[in-house]
Amino acid sequence: MCGVVCAASSCDLVLSSDVQKRGSVASPGFPGPYPARSHCRYDFQGRGKERVQLVFSDFSLYHPTDSPRECDSIDALVAYVHIDGRMEKIDSFCGSGLPRPLMSNGPRLMLEFRGIYSSSLARGFKATYSFIKNFGVTAGRQVDEFPCAFVFNSSEARAGAFASPNFPGFYPRDTECHYFFHGRAHEKVHLHFNYFDVEGVLPCEAITASDYVEFSNFMARDRKYSRYCGQMKELDIESDRKFFRVTFRSNDRLDGTGFNASYRFLSEMDAYSAKPASKSVAAAELAAVWLLSLSLLCLAHRW
Repeated sequence: MCGVVCAASSCDLVLSSDVQKRGSVASPGFPGPYPARSHCRYDFQGRGKERVQLVFSDFSLYHPTDSPRECDSIDALVAYVHIDGRMEKIDSFCGSGLPRPLMSNGPRLMLEFRGIYSSSLARGFKATYSFIKNFGVTAGRQVDEFPCAFVFNSSEARAGAFASPNFPGFYPRDTECHYFFHGRAHEKVHLHFNYFDVEGVLPCEAITASDYVEFSNFMARDRKYSRYCGQMKELDIESDRKFFRVTFRSNDRLDGTGFNASYRFLSEMDAYSAKPASKSVAAAELAAVWLLSLSLLCLAHRW
C-alpha cells in the first residue's frame, strides 16, 4: 500500500501559507466521480505558530458493504502530522460520513487520498483549509506571550462561552492552551461545562498517558483541584477569588473532541445568595409545616 513517501503523482498539491492563507481542496474530478487507482497528496505548509484547520463540506467515498468498518485497503483519506520529527498518522476517513473539523498540532499537515475503486455514486471529498494562529478559539482575547492563551476580563464581558481548540472537531495533539479569567474586586467566576470529552483515565496524570483539563486560582498549579479527563455530561467549577486559570493539555497519542463551556463573573453576593426553591421543594416544605401544625394541635387537645 502506498504511503506518504510514494513518488509524486499528477494530483499532488503543495499548499503554502506564504501563497494563500485559506482556500479549498478536493478529490480528482470533484463533484464527479474520482477515477480508479487515484492517489493524491495534499501537503499543507504553514509557518511559526500557524495551525492548519480543515473543515469538510462534502465526503462520499466508495465503501464495499462487505468491508470492515476500518479504512484499511479501501478508498480512504488519511491525515498525518509531524510528531517528534516524523510524519505520523492521526486519523483516516472512509465511507460517506462527514468528518469533523481537523487541526494540525503544528504548521504542517499532510492528507493522502487513496481512491482504489471507482463508482458513479462516489463523488469524493471537498474541504476548506485555513492557516490560523488562534487554534480555532474565537472567544476571549489571545495573548501573544503564550503559544495558546486567551484572556477573559469581567470589565469587557461578564458572561460568555469558550471551548477547546478546534471544537467541535478533534483537538490537536501535543497542545497546551490556557484560559485566564480576570474579575473585578470581590468577584468570582463560575464555569459550567455542558460538553466534556477529553481522552484519558483517572487520575489524569502522566502515568496514565492522559490528556486533561486543570483549574487553578493561581498561575501555578492549585492543589485544591484534581485534574479532569474522560467523558462527563456536565461539570461546574467556581473560583475562590477574582483570578482563575483553566489549562487544557493534550499529549501526542490519542485525542477527543474536547469541551464546550460557559463562564459567568459573580459578585460575592451573587455567589453566595440562596437559589430560589423549586415548586416541588416549596410544596414539600409547605406540607411539612402543615403536618407540624396538625401535630401540635392534636397535642393541645390531649392536654
